[in-house]
Amino acid sequence: MATIALPRLIPSGHTRSSSPRPLNPALSLDHINSSAACPIPIPNKHLPVCPPGPAPAEKPDTPPQSPPSKETPLPPQSLLYPPDSYTRRTLGSSTIYEIDAAGIAAALDHLARQPLPDPSEVFPWFHGLHPCNHIQQTFFIARRRNLRKIPRCWRGITIVKAGGTLACSRLKGAIAPDEFLVQSSTGAIFRDVDPKEGFSVRNFQIQAAKSAILSDILIYGDDENEVQKLAGDVAAAQHAWRESHADKGHEFPQYNTFACTSPFSEFEEKYPEIVSINSHGQMTGQVMDFFHQERLEMCTMTKASEIDHNVWLGPTPDPTTNPALRGSDEQQFDILIECSDLGRLDPHALQAIAESKQEMTKDPTYLEFPSSGSITPPPWSNSEADGILETCRWLYNLSHGILPAPSSPTQETDAEGDSPMPFSSSPPSKIPERKILIHCTDGYTESTLLALSYFTYATGLPVHAAWLDLHVSKGRNFFAYPSDVALLTSIAPRLLSESPVHADKSLPDILLLSKDEPRWIKNMDGSLPSRVTDYMYLGNLGHANNPGLLKEMGIRQILSVGETATWEEGELENWGPENIMVVQRVQDNGVDPLTEEFERCLAFIDRGRKNKIATLVHCRVGVSRSATICIAEVMRSLWLSFPRAYCFVRARRLNVIIQPHLRFSYELLKWEERLRIERHGDGQFKRELEWPDIAREVAAMNKPYAR
Repeated sequence: MATIALPRLIPSGHTRSSSPRPLNPALSLDHINSSAACPIPIPNKHLPVCPPGPAPAEKPDTPPQSPPSKETPLPPQSLLYPPDSYTRRTLGSSTIYEIDAAGIAAALDHLARQPLPDPSEVFPWFHGLHPCNHIQQTFFIARRRNLRKIPRCWRGITIVKAGGTLACSRLKGAIAPDEFLVQSSTGAIFRDVDPKEGFSVRNFQIQAAKSAILSDILIYGDDENEVQKLAGDVAAAQHAWRESHADKGHEFPQYNTFACTSPFSEFEEKYPEIVSINSHGQMTGQVMDFFHQERLEMCTMTKASEIDHNVWLGPTPDPTTNPALRGSDEQQFDILIECSDLGRLDPHALQAIAESKQEMTKDPTYLEFPSSGSITPPPWSNSEADGILETCRWLYNLSHGILPAPSSPTQETDAEGDSPMPFSSSPPSKIPERKILIHCTDGYTESTLLALSYFTYATGLPVHAAWLDLHVSKGRNFFAYPSDVALLTSIAPRLLSESPVHADKSLPDILLLSKDEPRWIKNMDGSLPSRVTDYMYLGNLGHANNPGLLKEMGIRQILSVGETATWEEGELENWGPENIMVVQRVQDNGVDPLTEEFERCLAFIDRGRKNKIATLVHCRVGVSRSATICIAEVMRSLWLSFPRAYCFVRARRLNVIIQPHLRFSYELLKWEERLRIERHGDGQFKRELEWPDIAREVAAMNKPYAR
């Protein structure tokens, strides 16, 4: 059977894999300092490794870099430089400047309105280029003839809290001293955060410290003595850093240290828009928090909905996330079934509820079920298959108000004559209908096995049809493991044969339903492409290589970013070449830019939206290059800032964490700048968060999942 590549040949030696976890050294996210309390992470998420692409050959697959500007870019304007309007103080051999709350608020507002330097001016320096890290150095030298020196075009503002933790009284973007400062035998110096070994273009955890070196640093705190001492240490570190580079003949702008003279209460009273956590340790909601934003997006995406009569699927009720649900979330359901790794099969508990003669109470009943992927591959025990089937049966009975008559001692055999079956001629009794919620923490990862099993049983649809119907018709996003696919396929004949929908059908007719499987379900690993919007899906190369699945999902366009799918001969003609777009020569290497492709890609996606068809955006793993395009589209179409669009897409990528590398992320922040200028029409814009704040938050979000 012939195959063709879409729409260009794969370079020699360029391997491909449909696996969401290509082999590559694991990412390192060590030494991330976050003193803020972190919510419980979403279960089972994993950080995929993104290969940076092949080394460049004589004829590189990456386009040459734009020639450097002949004029040295000017540093962005700052209200803090020159510091002539601020009171100057001398602490020992160091000079600091005094600033009040109004001055800090004005400086931050002004900075948010200044354009960022071009990515080519700050990368690869922001990647982390330790002189002893020969792997990292060699990698970038091979792709750029010379490494970018320390940027002279960057002037940021770093806010540091003196004393206490960042869990309370935290200003927007504030960091702790030990995130960028260390005490040496000669005094305080800047921490050397560049990785000494290994290779990564996702060193988000070092960005705050690297930016601090190129920033005016503002110190605030409740204790004036601590503020003054830390300010002196920081000023000394700035002086030592300048001296060390002056000895090498490097010249840099003058960065200064400022000590805040206002109490934190003044920020809370007059400038609440830059207060992230108040003095009582409560989030103000004035400054975006990535953890909280992701949780809100997750709850929005997986909001409980009815998948069959009186049976709902959704996230575990969490009034702390959405106060509007407090006091009502659990009370609207009679039975809550939590799916988790600690859950066990117990259909008898459901049976006991149905047979109980006690009156229904206002308080819900809490039950459990094993999580998706927890029942190991075949051979499965009969007790596990029986337990799943019995659970589905009693869920159906309870949701429909049915109590089957007790089984008669008389038994009959099945169609093959070898399995005794209970028999009863008595009609079922009516009982009160129960409203049931199948739930897990994120609303999909751990509950998918039970949801698909029940949906197949209750609707009588074959597994492949139930799979699509639950996603397309019921609007549910879910993630199934390969073991779930195999298990559901194995027990499908029993689920269908005992489904009430097929009560009047013969066994041979029912078995035909489970045997008539389409090819696409045999080629999937359990995951569907992730629905980011109604007209845009994010996926991997395996999804792109399964055109039958895509058509069933209503996906009629494919946008391949740096990778190409391999289809059977004739499939491209059936699909339509005009519905395929490939962005070539973009590797996930931290060097190749993607901004130049934004408009072309988004126009292609918008073409599909206007034609009422969906587009699959994919690269190899579906987390970096393609995720960057999806974030850019969400920013454009929903008018979201980069941080909010990032959380929007991250929540909807289901069981895989998106990983746009540093340069792509920075390009998206510049994209936000461009969109806001175009929207306002007067050249004005204002960033919601600054680069080091964003990078620090991304690193903190990823840390719980780093292996």
